[in-house]
Amino acid sequence: MDINAESVKQLRQQRGWTQQHLADACDISIRTIQRVEKEGSASSETLLGLCAVLEVDQATLRSVPHPNADELRSISIYNQPALLIAAGLIGAILGALIMYFAIQH
Repeated sequence: MDINAESVKQLRQQRGWTQQHLADACDISIRTIQRVEKEGSASSETLLGLCAVLEVDQATLRSVPHPNADELRSISIYNQPALLIAAGLIGAILGALIMYFAIQH
């Protein structure tokens, strides 16, 4: 399940805890904490443990931040010239094929 990795890390750091300390408090492996903080993925059991230890509700950790306008612009199709050119070429070829077959029949 997706969780807010940055929130977990911030809550841990606010308490002055290491990843190992949080893992021990939750009775899970440090590798699990590393994955949670890096990838933002956790099982429901891990989420419940984190919520209990960090004293927050599930909604706090399950809220995944939405990208801001700058982040959205950076992944916009208009910023991907090769993809835009390929889409245009494919469209032109398909249009030409449709016209060719329409004229033939």
